Amino acid sequence: MTGHGTIELRDLKLDTQIGTYGLKDVVPDAHYLDLTLSICPQLILIAEDRMSAVFDYDPLIAEIVRLARDGHYETQERLITRIIAACATYPQIESAEIALRKWPVRSGSGTLGVRLFAGSETLAGMR
Repeated sequence: MTGHGTIELRDLKLDTQIGTYGLKDVVPDAHYLDLTLSICPQLILIAEDRMSAVFDYDPLIAEIVRLARDGHYETQERLITRIIAACATYPQIESAEIALRKWPVRSGSGTLGVRLFAGSETLAGMR
C-alpha cells in the first residue's frame, strides 16, 4: 500500500519552565506544542476497530508531558531535542515535525517559537 499517514497534535499547553529572565523582561505565560508524526497508512486504514491495529500515541504524549516538567530548560531547542528523541523510540514513527512556541513575547502579544522537521534518517540516527 502506498500513501502517507499522519497523527497531529496541536496547541498542547506544556507545564514547563524555559528561559532565564530579568526583572523587566516579559516572562511567557505559556508554551505550546504542535507535533505531526508521519506513520505508515496501514496504522490508520484498519479493517477492525481495535487498538492493537493502530499507533497508540497516549504513551508518547505522557512522556512529552513528563519531559516538559522534568526541570528548568535554558532553551526551547533542548526540550524539542528531548521530545524528538522520545519520538525516535517508536519504530512506527517515520518522521516528525515539531514546533514549540511561547506566548507572549511583548506586551501581551506575539508568539515566538522553534520548528524542526526530523526525517527518517534523523530518527534512525537517534535510535
